[in-house]
Amino acid sequence: MNIVKNIKLIAKKVLDDEANAIQSLKKLVNSDFENCVNAILNIKGRVVVTGIGKSANIAAKIVATLNSTGTPALFMHAADAIHGDLGMIQRDDFVICLSKSGNTPEIKVLTPLLKRKEVKIAALVGNINSYLAQNADFVLNATVEKEACPHNLAPTSSTTAALALGDALAVCLLEVRNFGTRDFAELHPGGSLGKQLYLKVCDIYQQHAVPQVSENASLKEIIIQISSKRLGATAVLAPETNNLTGIITDGDLRRMLTNYESLQNIKAVDIMTRNPLTIDEEEYATAALALMQKKNITQLIVTKSSIFAGFIHLHDLLKEGLV
Repeated sequence: MNIVKNIKLIAKKVLDDEANAIQSLKKLVNSDFENCVNAILNIKGRVVVTGIGKSANIAAKIVATLNSTGTPALFMHAADAIHGDLGMIQRDDFVICLSKSGNTPEIKVLTPLLKRKEVKIAALVGNINSYLAQNADFVLNATVEKEACPHNLAPTSSTTAALALGDALAVCLLEVRNFGTRDFAELHPGGSLGKQLYLKVCDIYQQHAVPQVSENASLKEIIIQISSKRLGATAVLAPETNNLTGIITDGDLRRMLTNYESLQNIKAVDIMTRNPLTIDEEEYATAALALMQKKNITQLIVTKSSIFAGFIHLHDLLKEGLV
């Protein structure tokens, strides 16, 4: 006879069990955790993270998090380590061993070999009385009361706890090192996230033509500049100094048709918007986007050392995936 089970209730119970497992870790963060962070900060080598089974999967993710937050790290599978990969570990490295039981055969073989290399070992374990914990320099206690698996067998709460503790370690290292957004950008140059952190106005605007007219330019000259350069606007410069004095947009042209009965003698100075918004070419592209959104405009004049240099358009930022 099939028993109908409430799928949503089962899912919520799993999430509750794993959330409780993580919450319980807070009282287990002690001086050993703090000392481990300080030891990693002072090493000359890399952090090597190892494990076997599901712990190996979590170890690989911790390595990825460490590397992306400024702590050089590499993954070494515990089984491969005792079959040749141990050679990747150097004396200046620091090893983090993940194991729920701390007593798996591979870990028992690997631990004395690591100690022989005279590297510091941190045990991220779910059993502080295990062989691994007793032989480590630091113990990161990831003990959980039970797995989310109803049979208390499949690694669920224990792997979630280990992953969360690894994240806590990585973020502590990040904060103590004052690893900032610009540092993060250097390690994440790809995708929209990286572009938000490193892309500058000067990386974008120079692909465009530079529409500009003199204050004394005729209406025909203005229209030709705006139409031919395809940016929907033109800068207006003082005739003798070439200093930026204004901007004329498509909108200014439409308003001109309403405000002037005769268009014959109109000059740029008559219809331009004075003191236009500008952005320096060394500003980040996200700053240009924020200014456009705030002022509800689609283009900005770019300056270089306070001198007119060109335009950046909203479409440029759309093309870069910043919007």
